[in-house]
Amino acid sequence: MKKLRAVIIEDMKAALDLLKADLAANLPEVEVVGSAGSVVEGLKLIKEQRPNILFLDIELKDGNGFDLLEILDDREIRVIFTTASDQHAIRAFRFSAIDYLLKPIQTGELIDAVRKVKPVTTEKVDVLLDHWSGDSVEQRITLSNADEVKIVSVAQIIRCESDSNYTSFYFEDESKFLVSKTLKHFEKLLEPLGFFRSHQSHLVNMDHVQAFVKSEGGYLQLTQDMRVPVAVRKRNQLMVLLDA
Repeated sequence: MKKLRAVIIEDMKAALDLLKADLAANLPEVEVVGSAGSVVEGLKLIKEQRPNILFLDIELKDGNGFDLLEILDDREIRVIFTTASDQHAIRAFRFSAIDYLLKPIQTGELIDAVRKVKPVTTEKVDVLLDHWSGDSVEQRITLSNADEVKIVSVAQIIRCESDSNYTSFYFEDESKFLVSKTLKHFEKLLEPLGFFRSHQSHLVNMDHVQAFVKSEGGYLQLTQDMRVPVAVRKRNQLMVLLDA
């Protein structure tokens, strides 16, 4: 079996040694062909070795992993970020669907990440950098299923609806997209961007709310003549959002 060539960019020797040992013991299909502790050294090493997988720390001696990613010209490389508990970073990774591992890295999570990670695309990198910088004019999110990967504007999403372990997205152009992730997953991502979980099965973009109708059990009237119910326990929170 042809081995996957890996480069590790990590400036903490203890973390580097642990990751190397974990890979050697549990992922024989991965060969570590080099390591570096800075952006400059990392770029040089990647150019020389042309690895298949890049384990990339965020905080480095001369910058951070995002600096390296912006400069990197090999957008087919498989990128797995390694990071301490940084909620802003984690949220950015989830938006872009680029893999990440929290330190201290758990062996099972490492194995899963290596075996499922796919080549990073230019679009995914752009989405990641948008959300990392926090100053993007247009917030975007990566949605994927077995057939397609979509990079969509958050503003174009009218609502999301739960279907067991799946979520259906409804857009301004009247299209629909089914994703094999739970509504709870997307609630964590989208709530800070103006979305509201009105009901166990519904997450709505408040920019598309036209009215809150209190009769018939209570529902939100959305664009495209869509209606979604409002749970009784959610009414007070909704009234605060509507400043009513």
